[in-house]
Amino acid sequence: MSYAPLQNDTFLRACLRQSTDHTPVWLMRQAGRYLPEYCATRARAGSFMGLATNVDYATEVTLQPLERYALDAAILFSDILTVPDAMGLGLSFQQGEGPKFAKTVRTEADVATLAVPDMEKLRYVFDAVTSIRKALNGRVPLIGFSGSPWTLACYMVEGGGSDDYRAVKSLMYSRPDLMHRILAINADSVATYLNAQIEAGAQAVMIFDSWGGVLADGKFQDFSLAYTKRVLAQLKSEHGGATIPRIVFTKGGGLWLDDMKGLDCEALGLDWTVNLAKARAAVGDTKALQGNIDPNVLFAPPEAIDREVAAVLESFGKPHQGAGTGPTHIFNLGHGISQYTPPESVKVLVDAVHTHSKRLRAQG
Repeated sequence: MSYAPLQNDTFLRACLRQSTDHTPVWLMRQAGRYLPEYCATRARAGSFMGLATNVDYATEVTLQPLERYALDAAILFSDILTVPDAMGLGLSFQQGEGPKFAKTVRTEADVATLAVPDMEKLRYVFDAVTSIRKALNGRVPLIGFSGSPWTLACYMVEGGGSDDYRAVKSLMYSRPDLMHRILAINADSVATYLNAQIEAGAQAVMIFDSWGGVLADGKFQDFSLAYTKRVLAQLKSEHGGATIPRIVFTKGGGLWLDDMKGLDCEALGLDWTVNLAKARAAVGDTKALQGNIDPNVLFAPPEAIDREVAAVLESFGKPHQGAGTGPTHIFNLGHGISQYTPPESVKVLVDAVHTHSKRLRAQG
């Protein structure tokens, strides 16, 4: 498959710790319910999964935010739970509610039935990746993604979202052997899934460890980080002659930057609780950093958004410039965008990132 040459490679360059003329920006959940055009497409599709499993709809909603905003990357429209759905757990979404699984994984018998799913069951995702990559026509790079092994396990054991993670932590503490078996299958599934996205046209991939931060110290390393490493060890780092950057984002993971700096990936995503200057010092020159403005800043007036954007950029400091590699920053939210966000606020944020990051580079 040949694609149009990339017109804006700022995001990929920043991932690879190369200099850029501005700090690239994209947003987690940038294609989503805060956009009226997304809501209209979803209404046509009839349901969230109707949207995600239809190549034309998934392509349409992925591109919608790029029509409004000068974003530096697109991210595949899909869900982090497609892999356990393909394992036969029966994923569904009710309007106004989070994801639910028809079956849970809580017993030895449940675990015995788990296996790396047939990737043909996820063909709709790979077809969407190829379709989106073609439709982008080289405008910006396309990011593929998956939930982390631990995050997928949380949903698989709980049967949906959770306030206290009681079921999954009970299993982890009482039957760590079963938990490790679930996580090993998840890790091999995620690696296979992400490699197939890369083959289909994804130019970078991201692992969302959305619930890694709910673990105790020690347990994070054993039950989350170890299996993220297992995914990364199997991931393609190159395809078709191009390097494929790999990003790992652990919400609530700022405590463990020392443990994560050795990961075999190009970038680490940070939530809004982390000081970027301290993270830059802790990680050193090994990783690009991505993040990390509080998504709720987008409910403030434009002048406050502008001020907070400048503060995040200044916290990171001047990124690497010139030849070779050095510390670089990709601007993002510290978590996904809220469905209640005013669309005009996102334009203020994106434009402010570009304006202030150019100003920062121009300073002596």
